[in-house]
Amino acid sequence: MKPAEFLRAADEHCRWIAEYFEHVRDLPVLPDIQPGELRNQMPSLAPEEGEPIEQIFADFRSVIGPALTLWNHPRFLAYFSISSTPPSILAELLIATLNVNAMLWKTSPAATELEEVTLGWIRQWLGLPDEYFGIIYDTASVGVLQALDAARLWICPECRSEGMRPGLTVYISEHTHSSSERAAIMLGFGQKNVRIIGVDAEFRMRADLLEDAIRRDLSDGKTPCCIVASIGSTSASAIDPVPAIADIADRYGIWLHVDAAYGGSAAIVPEMRHVLAGAERAHSFLLNPHKWLYVSIDCSVLYIRHPEVLRRAASLTPEYLRTKQDSDVVNYSEYGVQLGRRFRALKLWYVLRYYGRQGIIAMLRESIRLAQLFKSFVQADEDFELSAPVPFALVCFRHRSDDDFNRCLLEAVNASGKAFLSHTVLHGRFVLRCSIGNFQTNEADIRDVWELIRASAARLENEFAAQRQDGRGCAPVDGTETRQPFGRGA
Repeated sequence: MKPAEFLRAADEHCRWIAEYFEHVRDLPVLPDIQPGELRNQMPSLAPEEGEPIEQIFADFRSVIGPALTLWNHPRFLAYFSISSTPPSILAELLIATLNVNAMLWKTSPAATELEEVTLGWIRQWLGLPDEYFGIIYDTASVGVLQALDAARLWICPECRSEGMRPGLTVYISEHTHSSSERAAIMLGFGQKNVRIIGVDAEFRMRADLLEDAIRRDLSDGKTPCCIVASIGSTSASAIDPVPAIADIADRYGIWLHVDAAYGGSAAIVPEMRHVLAGAERAHSFLLNPHKWLYVSIDCSVLYIRHPEVLRRAASLTPEYLRTKQDSDVVNYSEYGVQLGRRFRALKLWYVLRYYGRQGIIAMLRESIRLAQLFKSFVQADEDFELSAPVPFALVCFRHRSDDDFNRCLLEAVNASGKAFLSHTVLHGRFVLRCSIGNFQTNEADIRDVWELIRASAARLENEFAAQRQDGRGCAPVDGTETRQPFGRGA
């Protein structure tokens, strides 16, 4: 591709991106598509000859776009919203252009040192200890895997050379993200050595039950290794009692990992700093800038108190990776399973500089305010109820009906294309989740989504008895009026 052709294509792509952000609310959040529908529109054989970039982009707009779930939509309110902002998108363009591999300092000095700088900024904003060493991974699933690997070596130094010592145990709650248990399985702890600790009425790990489990394991000859505490659990955004858990970890000499992948970013807001109480005592701490810090996926940060343990657990440097600068620099590939590393620090740097701390605080505050507004709508409506506290920007709620009704309500809302919510199960009941975090989500979005929920519920109340009787199941809201062509104006 010649420079002139590239410039024309880049201009067309960038105009489309700007148009997307301007008119994104005209697009359905969820695609109206059946399994295999897109695949059946694709040729069965790869192209033999090259094709014009204009045709490829046209096919993106006409075929690929309409089959996408739009995660970067202001009414994407499912799971934990991820928000890619314009400065992050511009940085991704440079990252792809430069295509550096930040595995060693020498392979890209700027990438390594910018990672150190940006993670130092975030550490300061969160009030975490200066001794914490930071590293960027792709996702929290890899971060917790590395944290558990360090915990294993910290408790069992011989495990690196001799393999897993039998009886090492890991402690999580009923609401800890599944990646922690999966990491324990993959590292060889064994699922039978993962203790699932009960939670209180607000879905927080119970410290008394944790200590009981540790004492039982010690009496049975087990070796407690790692506790995973959550600040913003996945189902309900619960905040575990980290200070009490840290006391237990100290008392028994156990590694404490704090999973703040979602909730940690909120602590940048001064009045929310309390959510990290006790986190400064953790051995490792996880935060996802791609969840609620306006950086495009993927970008996950692990801070660790004992970086030498992490390095000892992961480092294996063959001769062809050795450099004369090794004793004076950080080679990030020695602190994780990945050798190849994208230049993720650049998009983090772009976002932190473009918005600044005050700009990010303002956006976080707005998400929290909108969640409280949505919460007030639920509380004021006698047909609905809250299902969990709202410490961050996630609201768990349900209709005061049975689980089947709430499942149909979720299906109706999502089938409209006007919003996308997700669900969980709390106290054995089906619960809807509204998670706010996109940088474009505003009060009008929240009010419109609430009216959509109420209207869908009202229609279902009239039809639900008949649906259950004849077995037709859920009747989704007709959302055809929202289904505009993808790539407006293209």
